[in-house]
Amino acid sequence: MDFPRILTANWGLPELHRLPVARQRGVYGRLPRAFGMAPSEITQVVKDSGLRGRGGAGFPTGVKWGFVPPPEKRNGKSVYLLCNADESEPGTFKDRYLMWLDPHLLIEGMIISSRALDVHRAYIYIRGEFRFIARRLEQAVNEAYDAGFLGKNILGSGFDLDLHVHVGAGAYICGDETALISSLEGEKGQPKLKPPFPAVEGAWRSPTIVNNVETLAVVPWLIENGAAAYKALGTPTSPGTKLFSASGHIRKPGVYEVPLGYPAAEFLEKECGGLFPGRKLKAVIPGGSSVPVMTAENLLKSNLDYESMQRNLPGGDSNKIIDAGGSYLGSGGFIVMDDTTDMVEGLTNLLRFYAHESCGQCTPCREGCGWMYQILCRVRDREASPGDLLVLRDLADNIHSKTICFFGASAAMPVQSHLTHFRGEFLERVQHNARGAGAA
Repeated sequence: MDFPRILTANWGLPELHRLPVARQRGVYGRLPRAFGMAPSEITQVVKDSGLRGRGGAGFPTGVKWGFVPPPEKRNGKSVYLLCNADESEPGTFKDRYLMWLDPHLLIEGMIISSRALDVHRAYIYIRGEFRFIARRLEQAVNEAYDAGFLGKNILGSGFDLDLHVHVGAGAYICGDETALISSLEGEKGQPKLKPPFPAVEGAWRSPTIVNNVETLAVVPWLIENGAAAYKALGTPTSPGTKLFSASGHIRKPGVYEVPLGYPAAEFLEKECGGLFPGRKLKAVIPGGSSVPVMTAENLLKSNLDYESMQRNLPGGDSNKIIDAGGSYLGSGGFIVMDDTTDMVEGLTNLLRFYAHESCGQCTPCREGCGWMYQILCRVRDREASPGDLLVLRDLADNIHSKTICFFGASAAMPVQSHLTHFRGEFLERVQHNARGAGAA
């Protein structure tokens, strides 16, 4: 399939992360055009393009920007732009590649986005384990300042912008935008109830937009090529291209950019190189560890876009989507499992992560994630009974959507989907301990 690479076209060029090479490839070349546009015009291009947030939720970016109150309704408060680079989702590693290989593209995207949103101070909030990437980002930011692309009166436009790289402390929960804001402010990284939404009252109780790395890096291409060119890629409801982090039992793990709507079977064979010789596909987690697992049969008849993954079911009810054999596109963490995979062991490993990463604020998560992990350990070790599987499913159902943020659902959906699609493997581990209890 022939299509323009929006984000990965220059990957592989030596020294792409340095300013001279980045400028040779057109980075910062879109700034004059952006500064010649009214802020509302930039926002309209993003809205017309249909660009959806690439952090996992897939919310329309231009619509989100439109929630920022106009100047006369801000009570003199500043607007902040935060780049969410807290990429902690197991199976997802696209953003770290983008920041490492092409940091100036992200910076250019943040400059243009800040212009659209009337932002004069922006932050890149990066995961604590990414200090080596943070150093490269800081080097790129310093180069941009020295070249006049950041700071006062950028390119004589009268627009000022300061950009800071802020390193977190390595908490998965800070991928939630309200927890990220709390951490940035120096508080404990815990999610907050919404409303108020960050676009109205976020960082320092001021209007704040939080966008993913991949989302912001697309903006310069939109300014150069227009909304129509972007909508010509992908599908009508999932336009553009998407980065996928492919890992697991495949010949060519890595980060791949394909148009949304790309057939999953073709992606697996052409981009990922297929499975190891003599192996058969068993399951795939298509959007990072927090989305439902899919069977081989269901994955191979799906396309890589938001609607196809969700089986075009309105409302996005996860139990209905799981029952229909679907999942969520999420952050694009494409984890492939062949027929050698022990699904009980795999789910236990996932729940170990979620039990460890719960921030402890909400009782369902604080108690339930650890409880689910303990039950799974007993199932794995053949010490559980069929009744324990009933308790496990009941726990997952009662944790899902019962917490302040999406963490509860992130821990519950893997359990719900594994028990639905691979029930036999779990039953096999517990049948010898049957005590007359029903099975899940």
